[in-house]
Amino acid sequence: MTTTSEKIRNRILQDNGKFFCNDNISSYLEPDDFEALIEEVSGKMQGVLESLVIDTKNDHNTQDTAHRVAKMFCTEIFSGRYLPQPKITAFPNVTEYDQVYVTGPISIRSTCAHHFQSIKGKAYVGVFPGKNVIGLSKFNRMVDWIVSRPQIQEEMTIQIADLIEQETQAQGVAVLIQAEHGCMTMRGVREHESDMTTSVMRGAFREHPHIKQEFFNIVARMK
Repeated sequence: MTTTSEKIRNRILQDNGKFFCNDNISSYLEPDDFEALIEEVSGKMQGVLESLVIDTKNDHNTQDTAHRVAKMFCTEIFSGRYLPQPKITAFPNVTEYDQVYVTGPISIRSTCAHHFQSIKGKAYVGVFPGKNVIGLSKFNRMVDWIVSRPQIQEEMTIQIADLIEQETQAQGVAVLIQAEHGCMTMRGVREHESDMTTSVMRGAFREHPHIKQEFFNIVARMK
């Protein structure tokens, strides 16, 4: 019998689409696929626990772990892969505001694609507006949608900038992310004092050094 994941994968391949870890595949899911996918992942996760020689039948701590992990993957920490983009409504820039504005810190809770360890930190978004503006909460929603996928921080930063640029049609977009990586703190060197910082500058922030510097100055003063 064809599994749910195989059905979804076949639809993507027939469309010449991609299903990398940080791609959104919501457009390829049919109404009943989501719950079925959770059940399929739960079964595969049960196999992982068994291969780790964990007695899930008699150990009360792990009897429902497989299902909990599957549901967590699909509905929470990887939800940005399976749920459609949040609706973003733009409004005319009636005040004709033509200066930089910055929002943040926006909490980052993502997952490293290499070891499936956490990426936790903060994002700051700068905008040099054009004809339209969007509500501040929409930046949080866009960031959360992008970060809720397995990925690396560099690509995450680019994807956030791409989406904000697309939705705001701003004259300039800046994104700065500072994060701690579980693959550094929980394994390997186990370093707890080392963060990673990435930034992407578009439009006015890239073309005009004083606007870029203004963004960094504002971020340095934010909590």
